[in-house]
Amino acid sequence: MKKAIVGKKLGMTQVFTPEGLVVPVTVVEAGPCPVVQLKNEEKDGYKAVVVAFDKQKAQRVNKPSAGVFKKAGVETFRMVKELKLENAEEYSLGQEIKCDIFAEGDKVDVTGTTRGRGFTGVIQRWNQHRLKMTHGTGPVHREVGSMGANSTPSRVFKNKHMAGHYGVERVTIQNLEIVKVDNERNILLVKGCVPGPKGSVITIREAKKA
Repeated sequence: MKKAIVGKKLGMTQVFTPEGLVVPVTVVEAGPCPVVQLKNEEKDGYKAVVVAFDKQKAQRVNKPSAGVFKKAGVETFRMVKELKLENAEEYSLGQEIKCDIFAEGDKVDVTGTTRGRGFTGVIQRWNQHRLKMTHGTGPVHREVGSMGANSTPSRVFKNKHMAGHYGVERVTIQNLEIVKVDNERNILLVKGCVPGPKGSVITIREAKKA
């Protein structure tokens, strides 16, 4: 991976192609992301670039993070993200990574955290069917079905599909296409949908399996 950037999902809209086709796109505020730390193989065992995103008031940043920003000579930011780039040695402290590293037509992988849905049942969480509505089944029809007929070991085996917390998972969608790049407003239009709610932080990197 030679290029990547951190951004914020702003929402979805649609654009029209010259042929008149409607293309659904996700609007992403991508960068600018200043480089606040460089990692190398001699000291850290691997190459990586640590970037910052989303400006924050200085009084809201703890002292260790403030020291990192001060050393890099940049303003204070809300979050930092490590990007394992093959060409990490080409970057320098304080250098800004902007959305112009991508171009229209590029294939990218987008990683984000999915929307939280709270405690849900097996139908919403695992796409299971309802129980029969007749023949003595009930009164609950949306509950989980049989958990197995074993008398030994007389317990429910692990990893069964049951009700529980749904969402807030790290998900990557591969081979999405960059439809448009707006360098003036630091905006990327990505074809299709990306994981996460509006306002969530996502990472866009060049496609691994393009």
